[in-house]
Amino acid sequence: MTDFTEEELALDPGFAARFERDKRRPPCQLYLISPPLIDAPFTDRLAAALDGGDVAAFQLRLKGIDDHAIARAAEPLQKLCADREVAFIVNDSIALAKRLGADGVHLGQSDGDPREARQLLGPSAQIGVTCHDSRHLAMEAGEAGADYVAFGAFYPTTTKETRHRPEPSILSWWVTLFELPCVAIGGITAANAAPLVAAGADFLAVSGAVWNHAEGPRAGVAAFAPALARVA
Repeated sequence: MTDFTEEELALDPGFAARFERDKRRPPCQLYLISPPLIDAPFTDRLAAALDGGDVAAFQLRLKGIDDHAIARAAEPLQKLCADREVAFIVNDSIALAKRLGADGVHLGQSDGDPREARQLLGPSAQIGVTCHDSRHLAMEAGEAGADYVAFGAFYPTTTKETRHRPEPSILSWWVTLFELPCVAIGGITAANAAPLVAAGADFLAVSGAVWNHAEGPRAGVAAFAPALARVA
């Protein structure tokens, strides 16, 4: 399965427009990602965001900070997520996810192997893998035991530097062939989310649209409700 080239796996971009979601598949949910820097009051901001609607997971993604500082920042956030039954995911670091007893880890292509993560974190950990715009990488991640694959960036984003811009059809292709959930990521807002939901995304990874919302993070999450309610 991993011998196919990207050209051989390519789909007509219009495939997403013809896609019909399997009604047995759970509806799309939000996957909330932290800002790159947080302060002590951020726990209250996260609580407000979780009050805004159904959030399935929260990923702690802090850059330029050592693991000890991240661990201190994580404690109240992790407790809040546990109280709200929201999965607490650590970005990049398998070792830090193990240290914190996190619900899972999200791995970039250079952050480690899902097999290594599974061995260290155990069978119940949620392991996600960034696959950019690559069907090939996504199938490899699935074969390696990932619990979800992430495609993007679908839209311009200032959260991180991106070089890949997939078509929504990659989501339709994935959920047509595989049960493994897929996450759409990159510049997603309440205004542009609907086409990704219609294309088959199981989760929308969102950050700036929530934390930078003019009326606060609760309103930022609530604003996605119409797009998430869309029936493809």
